[in-house]
Amino acid sequence: MCGRYAATANPDELVLEFEVEEDRTGEPGRSVLVNPQQPPPGTPDHNVAPTKQAPVVLSRPPREDRDAAARRQLRLLTWGLVPSWSKDVKGGVRMINARVESVAQKPAFARALAARRCLVPARGWYEWQASPTATDAKGKPRKQPFFTSRADGGSVAMAGLYELWRDPAVTDPGDPLAWLSTFTVLTGAAEPGLDRIHDRQPVVLEPGEWARWLDPRVPAADVADLLLPRAPGRFTAHPVSRAVSSSRSNGPALLEPAPLEELVGVVDPMTGEVVGGTGA
Repeated sequence: MCGRYAATANPDELVLEFEVEEDRTGEPGRSVLVNPQQPPPGTPDHNVAPTKQAPVVLSRPPREDRDAAARRQLRLLTWGLVPSWSKDVKGGVRMINARVESVAQKPAFARALAARRCLVPARGWYEWQASPTATDAKGKPRKQPFFTSRADGGSVAMAGLYELWRDPAVTDPGDPLAWLSTFTVLTGAAEPGLDRIHDRQPVVLEPGEWARWLDPRVPAADVADLLLPRAPGRFTAHPVSRAVSSSRSNGPALLEPAPLEELVGVVDPMTGEVVGGTGA
């Protein structure tokens, strides 16, 4: 699964890179958080966690003319999909990922796959590796976080789905708080090397694939090939500070490689070698 990622770009940078026609990140939107989000939505966040609002690229017709051509938009959506038919928002925190093997069959995702596909821009993502040799204080395998990013230094465009949920308790449909916009990240089997960190990874699309994925007129069957496994080598990964495990931790330092002396029973994803000792 993908349970944390870094979204370090500002909206104006994303507008240029993703050829966005409408930047709507400044519009008010409903949040599921009890306390104000930190860092604020729409600003660089080095530790995006479920239930946070984050920038998402999608294509929709203008709200005043649904028959017009879809326009590429940048919006702030909440991570954790809430289907339009849900009675409440509680299940969203459990649907942060959708498996490519079953996404077309799952009622929670199938309708979104058909017409509400999106891109989730990121610098890279975090995943936790269970040590084969070291244990924690509870006797369980010690977990070491890794940060994975593109080897070419480019942005990661994770394939996602989005939904719009209408709160029946808000009587005015024009009230921005009447709607909750959410998303999920698609995941597939991890490629060789990355599978030494975790058995799953996000589906990452290339720039030449973005338009077809985003186009709501393109049926799900015609984008199925974009969800197939890719040749390995697009990504690089390194262990990072265990501070990232706390959702309250943030800042560029989270992306820096962890010193060797902090590593215990960590498997190098490229070589399979255990580094940093074997633990107690």
